[in-house]
Amino acid sequence: GAGVSFYEGVRHLLAPEPMERPVINYVVLAACAVFEFLSWRVAWREFRAANRRGALDARDALQAVRDSKDPTTFVVLFEDSAALIGLAIAALGIALSQLTGSPSFDGIASLLIGAVLAATALLLARETKGLLMGEGAAPPVRQAIVQAAQQEAGIRHVNGVLTSQLGPQQIIATLSAEFDDRLTTPQIEQAIERIEAAVRASHPEVLALFVKPQTPEVWAARSRA
Repeated sequence: GAGVSFYEGVRHLLAPEPMERPVINYVVLAACAVFEFLSWRVAWREFRAANRRGALDARDALQAVRDSKDPTTFVVLFEDSAALIGLAIAALGIALSQLTGSPSFDGIASLLIGAVLAATALLLARETKGLLMGEGAAPPVRQAIVQAAQQEAGIRHVNGVLTSQLGPQQIIATLSAEFDDRLTTPQIEQAIERIEAAVRASHPEVLALFVKPQTPEVWAARSRA
């Protein structure tokens, strides 16, 4: 991990050792790079398929990671990317040590690899923290719930929607809306059923939709609280 790389980097800088058999190091790094690239290519294809996008540039890929609700689609991709970068740094460190005759570059390479691994771990932790703690659903899901409620004739005003992402394809939502005072209880129940059916038709990942009749004033007061 990052700690081992930092330790090895400091150790090589404090006590530099002449490099022996650099050709073997190149061969090992090349073999590792081939295997890591094959794994990276599979992860990249799955990542693109999961996000339903064709060609992705760097900005699109980062946005797709932020929008993704399934960490398995990008964790492997990030790990393989970090490994490929680390292998490239290691090869560069060996080459510089060989060209200059200074073994210190090997230690510097280890420190840089440790920094790459640490940065990758922090980025993954940041992107997965929300899902572990209960992140809200993506905006299209919330918009679909609001639109379904707005199309219901018995609703006078849609106050807002609260959602929670339980898993990649598991969402629960709460809708606050003001119903027409003339509606009877059976009519309200029928309206709620129509809203649920409309939402699940477009977003089957919504496992449960709870509809709470409220006035806008009550919604605003409780939201502030």
